[in-house]
Amino acid sequence: MITFPNSKINLGLNILNKRADGFHDLETCMYPILWHDILEIIPAKSFSFIQTGRTVPGKTTHNLCVKAYELIKEYYSIPPIKIHLHKIIPMGAGLGGGSSNAAFTLKMLNQLFLLNISSERLKHYANLLGSDCPFFIDNLPAIASKKGEKLKLYELNLSKYYIIVIFTGMHISTSNAYANIQPKIPKTSLRESLKDLKKWHALLHNDFEQSLFNDTPALADIKSKLYDKGAFYASMSGSGSAVYGLFEKPVAVSDFKKHECILRSLALPPKSP
Repeated sequence: MITFPNSKINLGLNILNKRADGFHDLETCMYPILWHDILEIIPAKSFSFIQTGRTVPGKTTHNLCVKAYELIKEYYSIPPIKIHLHKIIPMGAGLGGGSSNAAFTLKMLNQLFLLNISSERLKHYANLLGSDCPFFIDNLPAIASKKGEKLKLYELNLSKYYIIVIFTGMHISTSNAYANIQPKIPKTSLRESLKDLKKWHALLHNDFEQSLFNDTPALADIKSKLYDKGAFYASMSGSGSAVYGLFEKPVAVSDFKKHECILRSLALPPKSP
């Protein structure tokens, strides 16, 4: 079985407060985009994991695909499998690639071995693997709150628009990004800010941008250039470092050729397993 775990962007990201457990409460709208990895899982005589494409740092046992398999194996009797992950989505970019890999592994195992695990139960397992993972179970626009794991589907279809995503190659540590955050309650709620797309540029903010842009002016320059090219909204995604712009029609990406850059329709991904 082969699937294509996609990435996501954050439309607004408000860090509301720091919790007693050291984590932060946040609110954000997560939207799936069509920049994806390739994931193959087949039954095998013994377990194996192969990763190609981008280099993923760390031990194989720390890969979220492997952790997802081990998690399901704790609760269900499933045979060994061979996993082949071809990595295309950049890491440390705020695009949720690793989280997507984990969630798609859970969904593939559920389908491949006829486990009949409900969507809500899959989200429970996904949350054990990471705060962004549950989003990729439904893989539909959603408002995320708490640590990002509490989700409520949000009616939003940007299919007639286009996105440019630019990745400079800079890896941002999520923990380091949070270390410089000053939590605050926004004047306008995220839901209210999302209502009028024409006002997104003024109302939707990513709270990670202030400190990261001060330390890395090149990211702020990219955001400004996206607006110069006609974006109706531009932002950093997640805790960075990918920056994206939303456009009413396709635009040339030649101005950003010194960085990794993709242009995609904002059509929603096809229904996954």
